[in-house]
Amino acid sequence: MKILVVNGPNINMLGVREPEIYGRETYADLVAAIQQHAQKIGAEVVCVQSNHEGEIVAWIQQALGVYDGIVINPAAYTHTSVAILDALKAVNLPAIEVHISDVNTREAFRRISYPAMACRKVIAGKGFWGYCEAMEDLQLIIDH
Repeated sequence: MKILVVNGPNINMLGVREPEIYGRETYADLVAAIQQHAQKIGAEVVCVQSNHEGEIVAWIQQALGVYDGIVINPAAYTHTSVAILDALKAVNLPAIEVHISDVNTREAFRRISYPAMACRKVIAGKGFWGYCEAMEDLQLIIDH
C-alpha cells in the first residue's frame, strides 16, 4: 500500500507555532512518527508539505495511478480551498482528512471543511496519532 501524506500551510512551523495548541514537536518529528507507523503497518508513505495551494493541488493530481490513498491535513486551506476539494474529487482516491488540533472546539470558521467533502473521514484533535489512525483506516478501505 502506497500512501501520500499531504500537509498544508504552516505545518512546517510545528513546535514554534502556537505550541499550546499544536505541541512542541516539530514537523520532522511528525514525519518520523508517520514513517515509523507506516513501516509498522507495512505501508510505503511519502510526506509532503507546502504553503502554496497550487503545489498541493499538483501533488494530489500526480497521486493518480501512483498512490493507493491520501492522508491530507489541508491546514488553513481546509476552510477556503475548493481547488483542493476538486483535485481530491478528480483523482477519486480514498482520502482521509486529518487535523492535529480539534478544529470543532476552536473558532467557528474552522468547522467548515471543503476538502472533507471528498474524504472518507475526518480525524481531528488526536495530535500526531491522527495520521497513524488515518493510515490504518486507509489500509482497511483499500484492502476491502
